[in-house]
Amino acid sequence: MGGSARTPTLTVLLCLGLCWGLWDQAQTGTLPKPSIWADPSPMVTKGSRVTIWCQASLQADDYYLYKDRLFVPLETLDPSRDSSNKAGFSITPMSSHNVGKYQCLYKIGKILSQPSDLLPLAMTGQHEAPSLSANPGPVVALGGNVSLSCSSSWPRGSFRLLKEREADVPQHLEWMFRRERGQGIFHVDSVNTSHAGTYRCYVSPQSYPDSWSHPSDPLHLQVIGVYKEPSLTAQPGSLVQSGDSLTLQCHSETGFDRFALTKDEELRAPQSLEGQPSPNFLLGSVNRTHGGQYRCYCGHKLSSTWSAPSAPLGVLITGIYEKPSLSARPGTSVKNMTLQCRSEIWFDTFYLSKEGSLAPPQVLHLQDRAIPYQVNFTLSPMTSDLEGTYQCYSSNSNSSYLLSQPSDPLELLISVSNSQDYTMENLIRLGISALILMVLGVLLFQARHRQGRPQDAAGTYT
Repeated sequence: MGGSARTPTLTVLLCLGLCWGLWDQAQTGTLPKPSIWADPSPMVTKGSRVTIWCQASLQADDYYLYKDRLFVPLETLDPSRDSSNKAGFSITPMSSHNVGKYQCLYKIGKILSQPSDLLPLAMTGQHEAPSLSANPGPVVALGGNVSLSCSSSWPRGSFRLLKEREADVPQHLEWMFRRERGQGIFHVDSVNTSHAGTYRCYVSPQSYPDSWSHPSDPLHLQVIGVYKEPSLTAQPGSLVQSGDSLTLQCHSETGFDRFALTKDEELRAPQSLEGQPSPNFLLGSVNRTHGGQYRCYCGHKLSSTWSAPSAPLGVLITGIYEKPSLSARPGTSVKNMTLQCRSEIWFDTFYLSKEGSLAPPQVLHLQDRAIPYQVNFTLSPMTSDLEGTYQCYSSNSNSSYLLSQPSDPLELLISVSNSQDYTMENLIRLGISALILMVLGVLLFQARHRQGRPQDAAGTYT
């Protein structure tokens, strides 16, 4: 098919062993090669439509497309209406006959361009989807290591790993055979922000390398530790009665619009981070399932990179068991005091909290297993800062975030005489000492003065 001298034409020739005659009839390689791409993707679902575009840097007279290094006819030949240096070759519906490696070139007058780069066109959806997983998990610390594993029941074939919105050639993974399943492993050492994103993998049989399976479920690889860690607080506090409402707040530097909360991850990275636009996490009416250790992260919308985790915040749920008793005992000296938390039921962990304090509760573990079960909390030094209302709780170490009812409140008052204000005491002592010295000085002066008078009188008489 041809066209006028300046109208781009898509020429299709059926190769019968004479394909390269076209190259012999024209000067070749003197024009820059065109670019070639597939829209919407070079991985085409079976039965769908794809357009192969060929674009030159100059206005061309004719375009040629060939497959597997031979010119082949296509069903539709559509020159672009909005550009004279681009032409589209449409394929619909996609079938196994269309898979292969494509190249294009263009002609101006009698001069042919260099051929474009190869464009592999693969058809997906031919076979059962493989599974894709990450080890140790899909959330990886910056600089850490991760392995992406693509697994299939196919005994032989090839695995390919693709990342969304990436122009890179699909990764070919090493084939392994484990437990009657083929497996391809892609190792990523020293993870950085470029590795974050959404991945899928495909498998193709050995005899049909361009006939790919359905894609695996997406795997979202997230990188943490990219930004400074936020802080996490609880409102009204981390010690909360079962049935009361609780809100966790993630505090970060300005500029972040995505926040995630995790629970009970200990030192391990979380298995996923599901972000929300608000830094406030409303837990609502809490129950025993809300007890545990929380961390938060901050990040940006539509990004797979996150901050380092906040310091852990322990949320303690009270009201689960019967209450213990709390009493005051004299300390080992006048400088301290002991608060004793006691339970008739066996518990091995006890907490002491002060009303209105932002500090986490004090924790002691049971040492003496004799009945009654009790621990002693030591308060020192005995200053007015210790005044307030105290309560204690009991718990078990195997469920340390679930606490008893609070003990009856104990109000602690520090009197002036017991406050050990040593500065005032020292001033008083110094004052008394000075007064005593003054009195002794006066008495000494008077005594010396009296002894001098009789001597003066005797001398005058003589």
